[in-house]
Amino acid sequence: MNFFQAIFLGLVQALTEYLPVSSSAHIRIIGDLMIGSDPGAAFTAIIQIGTELAVILYYRRDIIRILGSWFGSLFGKEGKDWRSRLGAKNPDTQMGWFIIIGTMPILVAGLLFKDVIETTLRNLWITVTVLAVFGVLLWIFDARSKQVKTMNQMTVKDALLFGVGQMLALIPGVSRSGGTITFGRAMGYTREDAVRVSFLMAIPAVFGAGILEAVSAVKDVSACEATKAADACAAIGGAAWPGWGPTIAATIVAFFVGYIVIIGFLKFVSMFSYKAFAVYRIGLAVVVAVLLIAGVLPAIDPSMAG
Repeated sequence: MNFFQAIFLGLVQALTEYLPVSSSAHIRIIGDLMIGSDPGAAFTAIIQIGTELAVILYYRRDIIRILGSWFGSLFGKEGKDWRSRLGAKNPDTQMGWFIIIGTMPILVAGLLFKDVIETTLRNLWITVTVLAVFGVLLWIFDARSKQVKTMNQMTVKDALLFGVGQMLALIPGVSRSGGTITFGRAMGYTREDAVRVSFLMAIPAVFGAGILEAVSAVKDVSACEATKAADACAAIGGAAWPGWGPTIAATIVAFFVGYIVIIGFLKFVSMFSYKAFAVYRIGLAVVVAVLLIAGVLPAIDPSMAG
């Protein structure tokens, strides 16, 4: 992967991260078409830091308010009893706890199944399947579910279900926003609030994963350059790894373009349904299936096949 290819993938990340179409699937598919290889989970996770920083910037006031209330209530500002500390008197404190609860499923699954996520689940036939399945589910739930619930009506059960939707996004093709939005619409949340929950709940999970992958990549890059060890080089994407310069540049592009996409996406969902995204997912699944059958795309990246 050269500098300009890395930048292009950063642009793809920004354009698809917030939409319910799976940014990881697009990076995987376009990476194969453009460079003949999976860009790798490390590169994908690191450039996601850029799009998550855009979310943090856009929702900075909400984040500061939630964090302030959460810490204040935790240390007894709202009352010394445990109910007050858990946010019984402050919706912002409750939201802080709900975000933590919603992060647990993806955190546990990510740690337990890290190797499977970075290898087996990156099979494009799996991607094709979940692209289509979740496209259909998004279409059905968005069309049939009422828009009656807001963030202020969230419960522990709802937060956990949002978290399960986010957890399923560990499978490339599900889409983190697609999973959480689909679950949110199935529970009757408005389109705007389902998106807002999706964005806020993603911050600790995606940003944390990106930081961990960056730390891991530093170690693997050092090991790869020093020893040319196959395991270390494969861990950072093998020949696809563009180096830190292009990766950081791609992350910066993802940040700036991502911020613009957030604004546009929120305006879109306030006026239209998710039908267009559902149709796009199904159409993309069909196209990729045809490319797989024709042999244009390999189902499994050759560097991971052995």
